[in-house]
Amino acid sequence: MAEPKNHKNLLSTLGLMSILFSIPIVLSVILYRSDDFDPVPLPGGDYFYSLPSVAVPEHRDQILRDSERVGEGLLPGPEDLAYDAENGLVYTGCLDGWIRRVWLAGKDELKVEDWVHIGGRPLGLAFAPDRSLVVADAHKGLLRVKPDGNVELLTDEAEGLKFGLTDGVDVASDGLIYFTDASYKYSLEMHMMDILSGRPHGRLISFDPSTNRTVVLVRDLYFANGVALSPDQKSLIFCESVLRRCRRYYIHGEKKGTIDDFIENLPGFPDNIHNDGEGRYWIGLSAGRTLIMDTLFKYPILRKFVVSLEKFVAVPLNLKDSGVLSVSLEGQLLSLYSDPGLVLATSGLKIGKHLYYGSLHKSYISRIDLTRSGASSN
Repeated sequence: MAEPKNHKNLLSTLGLMSILFSIPIVLSVILYRSDDFDPVPLPGGDYFYSLPSVAVPEHRDQILRDSERVGEGLLPGPEDLAYDAENGLVYTGCLDGWIRRVWLAGKDELKVEDWVHIGGRPLGLAFAPDRSLVVADAHKGLLRVKPDGNVELLTDEAEGLKFGLTDGVDVASDGLIYFTDASYKYSLEMHMMDILSGRPHGRLISFDPSTNRTVVLVRDLYFANGVALSPDQKSLIFCESVLRRCRRYYIHGEKKGTIDDFIENLPGFPDNIHNDGEGRYWIGLSAGRTLIMDTLFKYPILRKFVVSLEKFVAVPLNLKDSGVLSVSLEGQLLSLYSDPGLVLATSGLKIGKHLYYGSLHKSYISRIDLTRSGASSN
């Protein structure tokens, strides 16, 4: 016997109403279960979201088609890059805990070598005056690898607080080391929790190898990331990924201990930064600015919902337009090399005519020839 049509319609309506009625209940349960995650508004209010990104004079926006893969399959997650000009080698820290190096010239050009296994997750890299390699390891803290391959822990806490995510690093000509603890609360594996929390858990720190003294220079930073000393060594630039900005900290002179704005409202989220010795800083953008991310940062309740939902299903954040910026020593943006299909490019290093860029998850270093045409003027 056929079921009456109006009865079917009634059941469908009741089913739909039941689903609609259950949505707020499910959301409430999810949000309740993630009560330990309490995101807050970012500083600046609507001003932070309403401004257009800083203008870029030159933009090359299809770099993937022009990029060459260096060491493909041999360099898992080459997050940061350091150049040994004397020997023509690029060093990078990989996802599997290895520091590897790549020959850029001679009969071994582009050869990849396993150098030292430090374990952990090496992120920022910088050479010290004594030719040792200083490593910001996300899990272990600040390390030093001597030329003979011996690994030494320099420091892993400041003011009684362990580093949660040791990130960017640079070394001054006097041997002083400057580095960031991106978050004392969250580990690298949980870094999106820190970013979406909207809370300042980051620190800029110095370490003096001659005294073994660790000093917190700046507190309450929003995911403190890359660090690069100025050519005159009187100041350094550090990046705050969440706020899409870089600031200048003075380490010598009349303004010692003070902070100035360097560049704000970037078209993406800054990661590592390097001084090329030719009048420019190169800043890796892990992702470009998108409507989805702007909306999430504007509304804390949405960030809480996303983190809660991630416990049950992956939430796509539509990340894209990663790349590398070049900026003058005064903070004027000069050029942008990006691609809609590029995500999680983390560092940029200019060597000769090439721009090399690292990645958090790719299995190779990429490079592009900067002398080739293709950059468009805005």
